Amino acid sequence: MSSTTVHNPGPTVSDASPVHRAGLIWWKALITGAVGAVVVNLIVFAVAKLADASLTVVNGTDEHAITVGDVIGASLVPLLIGTGAALLLALWKPVFLRIAQYVGGGLALLSVAGPLSSDADGGTVAALSLMHITLGLATVTTLELHRRNRILRTSDGGQSPTPKSA
Repeated sequence: MSSTTVHNPGPTVSDASPVHRAGLIWWKALITGAVGAVVVNLIVFAVAKLADASLTVVNGTDEHAITVGDVIGASLVPLLIGTGAALLLALWKPVFLRIAQYVGGGLALLSVAGPLSSDADGGTVAALSLMHITLGLATVTTLELHRRNRILRTSDGGQSPTPKSA
């Protein structure tokens, strides 16, 4: 009796261990940063309300009471436009991620001059200043989350043409 053996090694499995990605793809980073900025600024708003800050800004002769909608809008719009533009530019030249981190963080810190020079009570000035700083931190963090993703994609097998110095 004759016996024939068919050798079937099965599917090929890579010997490489799974790669842990510390960063996020661009749209996940943008959503994470926007939601984070809104949540933190709403917490600052709530604490300022609990501390009896007036949360009223005087613009010339007009008084403007700051609302939850104002906080959400002022947190989302600049972050989505500025960070979104930086992420789109980074698709063309990855160096824009690092440049945008410095520019976005710097502009947010410079914008603190607005609340500091206003004729509002101390609690309102402190809350608004902290909200501006939060937006700067959210911008820098959002861009860093995506930058780390690009670096890891480059170092784990060349899935992205982005250089490591991005």
